[in-house]
Amino acid sequence: MLLSAFFWSVVFCAVLPAALFCINLRRFRAPAPVEADGSFAISVLIPARNEEANIGEALRCVLASRNTDLEVLVLDDDSGDRTAEIVQSIAASDPRVQLLQGSGLPAGWNGKQHACWRLAQASSKDLLVFLDADVRIHPDLLARMANFRALTRTGLVSGFPRLITLTWLEKILLPLIHFVLLAFLPMRAMRQHTWPSAAAGCGQFLLIERGAYFTSGGHNAIRETMHDGLLLPRVLRRNGYRTDIADITELASVRMYDSAAQVWQGLAKNATEGIATPGKIVPLSLLLFSRQVIPALVFLTLLLECLLLWVLRETLGLGVYLAQPRTASLLFALAVTALIASYLPRFLATLRFRQPMISAVLHPVGISLLLCVQWYALARKLTGKPVGWRQRVYSSGDGTEIGS
Repeated sequence: MLLSAFFWSVVFCAVLPAALFCINLRRFRAPAPVEADGSFAISVLIPARNEEANIGEALRCVLASRNTDLEVLVLDDDSGDRTAEIVQSIAASDPRVQLLQGSGLPAGWNGKQHACWRLAQASSKDLLVFLDADVRIHPDLLARMANFRALTRTGLVSGFPRLITLTWLEKILLPLIHFVLLAFLPMRAMRQHTWPSAAAGCGQFLLIERGAYFTSGGHNAIRETMHDGLLLPRVLRRNGYRTDIADITELASVRMYDSAAQVWQGLAKNATEGIATPGKIVPLSLLLFSRQVIPALVFLTLLLECLLLWVLRETLGLGVYLAQPRTASLLFALAVTALIASYLPRFLATLRFRQPMISAVLHPVGISLLLCVQWYALARKLTGKPVGWRQRVYSSGDGTEIGS
């Protein structure tokens, strides 16, 4: 009886996020095309620290944008490479591009948040787009997202680009971004209410109405943090503005990290502002493990048990049978149902977001590794060990930058 109850609970835990994922998948749409004669006044703001490999191509993509009245501001955040030189070269031939120089990092600020705040203060257009230097955008993206914000009457809209993944850890871990987003976000509530708890966004692309940004405090309100993709929408929601998200898989792409080590460190950097907090990590670990890992473990356990019984009965000639065939069949059916439910969102995401198939196949492994990253980040925070990123060192306690 207890065994049956356990299997039913496994099925319930797996089916629930699968159902929400399928519902959200219909709601998570690309921004609609706009009329060719439309024009949106947009300031594209790019914080850049040691981005010589990215900044040139990023600017060329932005400058090709259609249906926009555009200015592009790049802040060179004390880079040690040719970032500023590349921007100056492009600015010399296109007056829409301006270079701002970093002036050192004030105490109590995270590097990216300070750069974004300075860029916003120097901007002049009605719409602000915060764009990471490693994102490549389609010529229609800016206008379509600006139109999406106008249609939804929101203060902020964010988009999730297509992920370019080359190394094995990129392929296994990074596609989980879409899974966690759509399997656990109450998207209908997000669009109907301004609850901060329903905030969602991607720091790689954030489009914000100027008045909403400065009224809410913008990046100045999250100066010590490292995760503006989540926290900036939360700030706007606390001030009464609605926010929304869109699927820009076909309109933008990004290679977030260049190696397995960068994947691990990059996810750990943001973890303490997500799952990896003392009050969240235990229940959320149990939630993810029970819904996404246990179904595979249960199925494999039953499969191995059946195989062992078959070997004992057929190969060794032992008369070993399941004591309750009907119960065993029910348990196996429940295990299969839970396994299908846990895998369904990942295979749908593979098709919709052009993700690598290996990520879906190794879904339980990916979830397990994601939880390892969260616990690793929490351990570093509790032991006071610094987290390094972009040649800077951060306090693992609150995200404040403490050295270079």
